[in-house]
Amino acid sequence: MEAPRDNHGGVRPFRIEIAQPVLDDLRARLALTRWPDEVEGAGWAYGANREYLQRLIAYWQRGYDWRAQETKLNAFPQFKARVDDIDLHFIHIVGKGPAPKPLLLTHGWPDSFYRFVKLIPRLTAPAGFGGRAEDAFTVVVPDIPGFGFSDRPIKPGIDTVSTADMFARLMTEVLGYQRFLAHGGDFGASITEQLGLHHADLLPAIHLNNVPPQHAQKVRPQGLSPVEQTYLATVKAWGEQEGAFTALQNSKPQTLSYGLNDSPVGLLAWIIEKFHGWSDINGQLESVFTKDELLTNVMIYWVTQTAGSSARFYYEKAHRTDVTEQSYVTVPGASPVLQRILFPRRGNSLRGTLMSSDGWNCPMGGTSPPLKFPMIWPSSCGHSLRHIGKLPVRLNDHEGVRLGHQAPTDTSRAP
Repeated sequence: MEAPRDNHGGVRPFRIEIAQPVLDDLRARLALTRWPDEVEGAGWAYGANREYLQRLIAYWQRGYDWRAQETKLNAFPQFKARVDDIDLHFIHIVGKGPAPKPLLLTHGWPDSFYRFVKLIPRLTAPAGFGGRAEDAFTVVVPDIPGFGFSDRPIKPGIDTVSTADMFARLMTEVLGYQRFLAHGGDFGASITEQLGLHHADLLPAIHLNNVPPQHAQKVRPQGLSPVEQTYLATVKAWGEQEGAFTALQNSKPQTLSYGLNDSPVGLLAWIIEKFHGWSDINGQLESVFTKDELLTNVMIYWVTQTAGSSARFYYEKAHRTDVTEQSYVTVPGASPVLQRILFPRRGNSLRGTLMSSDGWNCPMGGTSPPLKFPMIWPSSCGHSLRHIGKLPVRLNDHEGVRLGHQAPTDTSRAP
């Protein structure tokens, strides 16, 4: 396996190897679950549905195999590097092509690097998926501090701005890339936005899974079209119905962390309810995600004890006081127009609240689209970055694109 370039001698290979007592403790806690009651016929209206959780936890206890998932995850070349006193965990894969372009992929909440595991092979080796070798990318997929296998910060101040600075240093000072493309969703979109704001000289173009919704919340409705006014009203209504998690994690994440760090069922319910409510699933969560995918995503939070530290990331972002409200990203950027997502399609002038952007229509949407739709998602990144950045490299219009070391080749299901 080819090691990544390391300009500072601090890159170390990393493997996921969870100690057996951690898994034994999890099994014991699941067996001792004390279930709450539930309103008859509530479904998911009051939150996570008890009947579904009980079925999923029965599989967690008797059918789910963490060691098998661990082996699949370890097929991706993983590393750690010290940046600004934080050990960052990241995947680094060199593209299989004549001149692969470096591409930084940043996840959000409630996920981790796992968001991209089905997308990575399509980006790093597009020729294996009906694409062209010259469309390959070299991919770097870090865990945000406080998420996954990166360090859990215990000092204040680690937020989207400081994380963008860390990722810029990771890409340039540690890995030696002079310039790189960047994509992000959820918190990853905010971090990518900050990269474009503070490190524009490093970025030919950026691509966002979503425009951070706080921009729409700051737009005044005067002078907007009816479509745009409807969008703003929908964002407000969604926040009132679904935004309690944000208010809690923005304000009192430590209180929440005691329950999530101690109860695997509580952690599962907190995350699964979001996947159900935010995904394009037609009411059937497992029509898009497998049980193994849902549980592996939660397991990464459980075995790393990052439920609390990931919630604190909300607090740090919400309490940063030196953000310039009138800042404007000048790096060419794009965000797909997801036809089925949390909010309806926005109007053109709202796009201008963030950056000069290009649109790309996607027939589906929801949370973690790279995990759900790996055959479609590269087209969004590819079309947009190729067009807006007028780059000499194409990001593949077909089913895939890829990123670079050697990636696992079987991506029919996520690890």
